Amino acid sequence: MERILIRMLFVSCLAAAPFILKRKNLPMYLTIFFAKGILSSAVDSIFIKRNKIEYPVRPFPKIFDTNILYDLLFYPLLSVVWVRWTDRSKPLGMILKSLCFSVPMSVAQWIMEKRTKLFKWRSWSVLQTFAYINFTLFAIRALAGGVRKLTKKNKPTREKLDMYRSNRLTMPSRIKNIVMQPSAAKMNIPLRPVQEPSIDSESADLIH
Repeated sequence: MERILIRMLFVSCLAAAPFILKRKNLPMYLTIFFAKGILSSAVDSIFIKRNKIEYPVRPFPKIFDTNILYDLLFYPLLSVVWVRWTDRSKPLGMILKSLCFSVPMSVAQWIMEKRTKLFKWRSWSVLQTFAYINFTLFAIRALAGGVRKLTKKNKPTREKLDMYRSNRLTMPSRIKNIVMQPSAAKMNIPLRPVQEPSIDSESADLIH
């Protein structure tokens, strides 16, 4: 049963990833994704070494002590969803929205810990899970805010963009005016009158 649940979760994450990681703001979403993966893996490793939690059934049990499906795929995707959902939220709204993540996830882990072998809590409780999930949610949200401020500083302002576009639009006419001007006027060289060749009297008599 546990293997089936893990496979179903893996397929669901792969199917949802293209819709969650959209091209718009993709660098920030990827930063959040990998940051959450690193954070979850590091914290899980600490708790496992202290014998607080355990994952009896997990992918690649001979290589990893943690469940890499949770830490490197499922939780990072949820973090991206959380950041996108709270993009324009105020502090109170953000707290209320965080409960929509932490409460169901805490209850689901508590039920699976009782009925499956996906989780095993040694010196751990559902309240600690609730606190840990909220801590990671707000830590990732703070990281997203910092990344957004840095990207805004490096982005050109709207006035600069408008000036750049107007310069591009007027550039062909400027080039045309420069090409149409006489070369002497461009170089500020005064024009000298052209002297006609002089014809002496003997040449004139020969012509007549």
